[in-house]
Amino acid sequence: MPTSFSVACRLVLGLSLLAACNQAPPATAPTAARPVVPGPDLATLTDSAAPAALLAYGRQYPGSEVLVHTRLGNIRVRLYDDTPIHKANFLLLARKGVFDETMFNRVVKDFAVQGGQTYGARTIRLKRYRLPPEISTAHFHHKGALGMARYDDEQNPGRLSSNTDFYFVVGEKLAPSQSQAMAGRKLTPAQVQAYATVGGVPSLDGQYTVFGEVIEGQDVVDRIANEPVESDKWPVKDITIKVEVK
Repeated sequence: MPTSFSVACRLVLGLSLLAACNQAPPATAPTAARPVVPGPDLATLTDSAAPAALLAYGRQYPGSEVLVHTRLGNIRVRLYDDTPIHKANFLLLARKGVFDETMFNRVVKDFAVQGGQTYGARTIRLKRYRLPPEISTAHFHHKGALGMARYDDEQNPGRLSSNTDFYFVVGEKLAPSQSQAMAGRKLTPAQVQAYATVGGVPSLDGQYTVFGEVIEGQDVVDRIANEPVESDKWPVKDITIKVEVK
């Protein structure tokens, strides 16, 4: 087992949003016109405008579960009510088909699988806006947690989340002394126990917003985490995504 310091460094660095430089764009075919989906215009949202627009959307078009379809199986996810901005954003992008153009683009075994990026330009107009953090001591990075990554290629002292790049935690089982040493905050006894029996990535606690968790299909996440990858952690064989709101 690596030391706490080496594990923490490896895991925190793993969530940087890195572009896959060695991926050639696939041939594209004409696509049919998409149906109009209610909600804010994704091409006009900004950091400042997104929170109010998303909260209003979440109240008008609620939802609690999504199903992530992949070639390795399906992952059913419950979204948390107490992270309403991240929840509404995920529901909005899922309904508008944004995630259906993306894939798992960063896979790190025993850490996390990250999705939400695609090759080149999207067919859906989407502005790069960010979400205010909704970090809660009640939600932690146990195995199966759903979190939102952030852009580490720019100044971001407020820990604003990406609007599209999400991750599922895989992690490792850790002794109580290890998990508490790695965590960015004081863990509850129940959280320490979860890290010991289920596993996870406590070094990310307090750093990234956790806004949901896997309720079915953790075995699919594990299969994704064990896929062969390129040097930049992009899977050798693409794992495309389709997200359905249940």
